[in-house]
Amino acid sequence: QYNKFVKPAFEQYIEPTMRLADIVVPRGGGNMVAIDLIVQHVQSQLEERELSVRALLASVQQTQPLPQTLSVLESTPQVRGLHTIIRNRETSRDEFIFYSKRLMRLLIEHALTFLPSQGCVVQTPQGHQYEGRSYNGRGITGVSILRAGETMEPALRAVCKDVRIGKILIQTNLDSGEPELHYLRLPKDISEDHVILMDSTVSTGAAAMMAVRVLLDHEVQEDKIMLVSLLMAELGVHSVAYAFPKVKIITTAVDKNLDQFFHVTPGIGDFGDRYFGTDGFDSWSDGEDQEQLSL
Repeated sequence: QYNKFVKPAFEQYIEPTMRLADIVVPRGGGNMVAIDLIVQHVQSQLEERELSVRALLASVQQTQPLPQTLSVLESTPQVRGLHTIIRNRETSRDEFIFYSKRLMRLLIEHALTFLPSQGCVVQTPQGHQYEGRSYNGRGITGVSILRAGETMEPALRAVCKDVRIGKILIQTNLDSGEPELHYLRLPKDISEDHVILMDSTVSTGAAAMMAVRVLLDHEVQEDKIMLVSLLMAELGVHSVAYAFPKVKIITTAVDKNLDQFFHVTPGIGDFGDRYFGTDGFDSWSDGEDQEQLSL
């Protein structure tokens, strides 16, 4: 049986591909020494590239202007007033939720202006023609980065009737300090959709970049991804723009700095804790949960 089926199949299908391989491991999965060496080499290369990219991002952030892919909601008196309320540490939770939702609605409306459109003609009830515009795309999908990004879903549903929603949970590994994907639920067939990626705040951009990578792995086109956030730090903006130059970045404000705990300053506090009422401001100021570290 070996000579009749196994060996001919190996010679016909497997052996020709060996000349294209970078590494051939004798005895396959049983060669633990070779596998361990490969794993160590890959890990060392990833660490070297990660360190060089971080250093480059830091230098870019210090010397370069904000990227052209960034769009900041016009700072009207209304927008400034909403920021004043939600940034104020004395604002009650009810008021924080109410005015955050108002700002989210304005932000989502602003983001929709960047969707592709085409000219169209409709008939008015009086029988006249009106030359307008309509969305020129297959569909719109909203993806929230849990947990705080989920707070933006009602605003998106309020203005996009048939929008589909996906969710991504990314948390920080306390040992390595790197973001890790813990949960993923995306609608089927999103590769041709325009995707609105939602998060409440972006500080370093680590979680946002991982979320974008997940979308790219699901064959979403980079130029069809919009990262939408209430507040961003300059470092996070530069990080995302450098890694994914075709992703549109949309926010209501950009703060310049991060403190030693990766809080955006002057900032808004821990948005998730303030919105869901899971922690008091005093305890937040003494530390930071896993979610905030990965933003």
